[in-house]
Order: sequence, then structure tokens, then C-alpha cells
Amino acid sequence: MTLLASYASHPGRSRGRLHAEPGGEVRGPRDMFQRDRDRIIHSIAFRRLRHKTQVFVSPDGDHFRVRLTHSLEVAQIGRTTARTLGLNEDLTEALCLAHDIGHPPFGHAGEDALEAALDAHGGFDHNAHTLRTLMLLESPYPLFRGLNLSWEMLEGLAKHNGPVTRPGWAMREVDALFPLDLASHASLEAQLAAIADDIAYDNHDIDDGLRAGLLTLDQLLGVPLVKGCWDRVRARYPDVPEDRLLRELVREQIGVMANDLIAATRANILAAGVETADDVRRAGRPLVGFSPELAAQERDLKRFMYATLYHHPSQLAAADRARVIVTDLFRAYQADPKLMPQEWRDDCATLEPRRSRHIADFIAGMTDRYAEKRHAEIFGELAMA
Repeated sequence: MTLLASYASHPGRSRGRLHAEPGGEVRGPRDMFQRDRDRIIHSIAFRRLRHKTQVFVSPDGDHFRVRLTHSLEVAQIGRTTARTLGLNEDLTEALCLAHDIGHPPFGHAGEDALEAALDAHGGFDHNAHTLRTLMLLESPYPLFRGLNLSWEMLEGLAKHNGPVTRPGWAMREVDALFPLDLASHASLEAQLAAIADDIAYDNHDIDDGLRAGLLTLDQLLGVPLVKGCWDRVRARYPDVPEDRLLRELVREQIGVMANDLIAATRANILAAGVETADDVRRAGRPLVGFSPELAAQERDLKRFMYATLYHHPSQLAAADRARVIVTDLFRAYQADPKLMPQEWRDDCATLEPRRSRHIADFIAGMTDRYAEKRHAEIFGELAMA
């Protein structure tokens, strides 16, 4: 790790963990944030991301991204930019790896279904469920629940998209256990993890969309950011066939966005005059981000992706099918908790809202294929979208 800037998060100045570590914090060569990262990597919830939707529901092809590979790509972008900015690479990497752990099966379609199912019981939010999973549900240790992650790690997961001014029930619950200063901005590492997520899915979803045949190069060239990058790629490789340059286009865009992010963030930090990590939290605005010009271009790209890929008819049909699966499962378990595995049915409360929230915890932890399997067991095979 490179020398940390004064405004970076330093493991030696951490606000600690909720539970005292048996044997003390230092047990070998790893510092606090390195141990956070390793706890995420070794968690069951992280492994389940292998079979959770990124763009395509239960993708048939071996080459499409899933939540796990997306999280690894986010971590690669986050760690590289953190090093360049003098921020803590290990905390940044840990936040990137963990940021999607709270997603239910089938991506945003599954989240919409759980939100509707829990409408009378406080709703569902994948970001809050990430905290809930890591602080309460994932429990590999004998003396306490959760992974016992550092305050900085939990704060970053709670606030990487900005201050939480209206926390839902799940966020309030974990904040009551370990107050995370929800009204302030998060560390620079957490802010960076959020933008690294944007860079990764903006560009890698293009790669998957092209591979799936749902996007064409001609469509993409109507987006100014893509057109500028494509022109530079063609100028470098004038004699190479277009289909050999599509992945080079994605690499070019990632480089353009990362370099702009680094330059704009350095300028923001200098203008804000921050000297410590706590100064960052008191700055009153995010300091990690794109320049105004690139931010506008990135918004244009997102609008294109929603209109052309995420709302493609085949994607909408798959999302409808996913919502049916999640909704059916929730109703079935609510009517008869004995349909759940033994350990889940034993802990199922009889009173609301605990009963419905417990059922949602079970469903949210499912992978796409496990949800489809349980649905088929209860209802029979569902027609393909």
C-alpha cells in the first residue's frame, strides 16, 4: 500500500468494532481494514453473489457477468484509483467487494417484489439489507452475531451514496446497534467505491449487452461519450476490424472515466481544504466524483442504457417472471412457514412485522437458481419468459 494522504482512512485511527475481538485486534500481519476485506471474501453471502443477477437473469452463457464478477471488477477500479489518490486501498477494496451483498435474487426486479411484499411492514432496501446481512445474519463466530466489521467499513456501506436522512427500519436497527453518523458524508474511500461501481457497470454492461446482441455499435455511437472514445480507438487501430475493437472501446471508456475522476477529485479535495478523514465527513458535499462535463456525459450514457438495454423487451419479460417468483415465494412462506428449511422455520415469529421481515431475510439471501428451484418445488415449473 502506498503512503496514505492525511485525509485517508487510517486503520490505526479506526473507531473500532462493535464487539471486542477475542485475543485483541492485532493477530498477525493484517490491519483492521485488511481483516474486514478478508471477512467479506470468506463470507457465505459473498459466495452467493456468484449466482445473483447483474444484468441478465440466470444467464445461460458462461461469459456474462453476475454480481460476483461485477463486484470484483468494481474492486479493481476502486483499488487502483484509491492508490493514485493516496487513499486506503484495503478499505476501498472491502467496500467495493461488499457493496452488493444485500441484493436479493434477480437484481432490481427481485428488490421491487420484496419492497411490495413488505410494504405494510417497512419495505425493503438492498443497501440497508447489506448492513443487516453483515451485522446480524452472517454469523460465523461463536461469541457474537455478524462479521464484526470496523466502524469505517459499516459507515461506508451505509453512506457510500451520501448521507442517509430518512433511514428505513433495517438501517435504523443496525444504526441503533452501532451508531454510524448517518447524517454526515462518508469517507473518501466509501465515496470512491460508489463511483467505481458506476464506472464498472456503465462499461461492463455495454460489453455484456453487445455480447448478448441487445446492443449494437451503431446505437452506441449515438452517445457522445461512446462516440469520442470510439473515434480515438479507430484512430489508433485503423486497420483492425470493428468487431475486434469492441472490448478496446470499453477499456478506453474506463480509462477516460477513471482519469477524469482522479483529476476532478484532486481538485475537489484541494478546494475543500480537507486535512483529515473527519474533515471529509464535515465537508457538506461529496468530494469524489467526475468533472461537470463528464458527469453530464455519464448521465447521458445511463439514460441510453436504461432505454436500450435495461428496458429491452426481453429484459422486461425476464423481470416480470422474476417478480412473480419472489412474490409467490413470499406469499407461500407467509401462509405456511413450514415450507422453509428447518433453521428458518424454527426462528419464524408469529407476530408482525417480525414474521414478514424474517421471511424476506430468507428470500433475499437466495440465489437466482435457488429461488427458481424452491418456486418449482412449491408451484411447479414456471413458463420461461
